[in-house]
Amino acid sequence: MIYPIVKFGDPVLEKPAERVSAFDEELKRLIDDMFESMYSAHGVGLAAPQIGIGRRIAVIDITFKEDPNAKLVLINPEIIRSEGKHTQSEGCLSIPDFRENVTRPNKVTVRAQDMNGKTFEKTGEELLARALLHETDHLNGKLYISHLSALKRDLMKRKIRKLMKAGEW
Repeated sequence: MIYPIVKFGDPVLEKPAERVSAFDEELKRLIDDMFESMYSAHGVGLAAPQIGIGRRIAVIDITFKEDPNAKLVLINPEIIRSEGKHTQSEGCLSIPDFRENVTRPNKVTVRAQDMNGKTFEKTGEELLARALLHETDHLNGKLYISHLSALKRDLMKRKIRKLMKAGEW
């Protein structure tokens, strides 16, 4: 099932998501649906709050279906290490048609659980590090625009409010 992507302005995007404690068939079905929804929206990462579900679940595939082994499921993730700095253009499925340069750590390690509840650690660099940080931010109720200067963030919010008023958001 393809879920619609929740857009900026919806309160679910700005609330910390709840920990997952049940690793059952319903969770596995949701994860499959999240990958399907992410691919349908042409994304490389998707957090459950982006489809209106306030749970600590994220899926990532920075190869966008090219490498089936690159599919990553993160449940209850925490960033445990980060190093370096890397600035790159970043966007978000929940803030369509907007992109800004964001500086984030270049290498990060996340500790998370897989869909069976098994704990693992994953280290990523560059795009994978950015995706791990971006999706973990979503689960903490943060959007990438929180990493922008107040001026850039306000300008973007103003443009979005204009689109909302015009019924285009």
